[in-house]
Amino acid sequence: MNTNIADNAFLQHFASGTHVQGTEGVSNNVTGEVTPYGVGEGLSAEMQTYYSDYLIDNAEPYLAHDLFAQKHKIPRGAKTISFRKYDPLPKRMTPITEGVTPDAKKLSVSTVEAEANQYGDYVCLSDVLDLTAIDNNVVVALDLLSSQAGRTLDTITREVLNGGTNVIYSGAKASRDALTATDILTVDDIKKAVRALKNQNADKIGNSFVAIIHPDVAYDLTNDPKWEAVKTYCDPDDWYEGEIGRIAGVRFVQTTEAKIYENGVFGSLFLAEGAYGVTEITGGGLQTIVKQKGSAGTADPLDQRSSIGWKAIKTAELLIPQYLVRVESKSETFSGTAAAN
Repeated sequence: MNTNIADNAFLQHFASGTHVQGTEGVSNNVTGEVTPYGVGEGLSAEMQTYYSDYLIDNAEPYLAHDLFAQKHKIPRGAKTISFRKYDPLPKRMTPITEGVTPDAKKLSVSTVEAEANQYGDYVCLSDVLDLTAIDNNVVVALDLLSSQAGRTLDTITREVLNGGTNVIYSGAKASRDALTATDILTVDDIKKAVRALKNQNADKIGNSFVAIIHPDVAYDLTNDPKWEAVKTYCDPDDWYEGEIGRIAGVRFVQTTEAKIYENGVFGSLFLAEGAYGVTEITGGGLQTIVKQKGSAGTADPLDQRSSIGWKAIKTAELLIPQYLVRVESKSETFSGTAAAN
C-alpha cells in the first residue's frame, strides 16, 4: 500500500527514536516539544478515518455472500433489526364498472426481525517491535485484520443462506449422502434451479439470476462448451466482485468461502432479488480501533503496548426463502481433498 504524507508523519511516531509517546502526546526528545493527541486515544481524527476506510475497503472483497442482499443500517442503541418484505398483489379479475372508482388495494408488508450480534478481534504491537521492525507493522496488521473481518462477516451470512430448505442434488440424487464423485454441477442442475425461482415469480437481480460457487465447482462448470466468460458479455464496470462468467442465463460469482460440507460436497447458491437481508458494514457496522502506546494509562505503565483491532455489528436473515435455491454437488477432481468449512 502507498501511504500519503499524513500516514508517514503518523507512522514515524512508531518508528523514530526521536519521538516518544506519552499519555499527553508525542514528545520530541531534542526540543522537548509535546504534540498533543487528537481524537481517538492518541490517534488523530483524520488518521482514524483513514484506517477505518482502509479496513472497510480491504474487507469488502471478501463479502461475496453480502453482494446481493438488502442492506440495512445499524439501528442506534438497538440489538434487533427489522427487515421488510412486501407480498405480491393478487390478480384483479373483477371488471371495472364504468364510471365507478374501484376499491384501492393496500400494500401488504410484513417484517422479519433478526438479532444483531457484535464480533471483533485485535492484535497487540510491542514497543520493541514498533521500534525495530523494518516493515510497517500497523499496515501489515490492518491487512491481516481486514481479511479476518471480511471472512468472518461473510461466513455469518453464508451460514444463514445455506440454512435454506430449497435444495437440489446433482445427478437427480435424493440426498447429500447419495452424491458420488461424478455428480458435478451441470447445466441441467442450473436449469432446475432457475425453474424453481421462476415458478415462484422471483425477480431477477438486474438482468439475470445470480449464483455463488466455489472455485472447485467452477473448474468443472467452465469446461462446458456453453460457458461464457464474463469479458464476453459485460463491461468491467458492470462486473460483480468475483464474477467469472455465465451459463443458462445465470451469472456466477466465485469465492473460496463458498460452502463445503463433509465428504467434499459443495453448496452453490442461486439467488433472486430480495431473498435475504444483512447489516451494512459502513456507517458503524465495521469499525477500526487503534490504541497507541501511552493511551492505556496505568494499565500500561511502561508504554510497552499499542493495539489495532476491529469490531462489527452483524446479522443476516432469509426474507423470502423460496427466492433462494441451493444446489449440492461434488467436484470430480477436488472433492477428495476439499475440507469442510
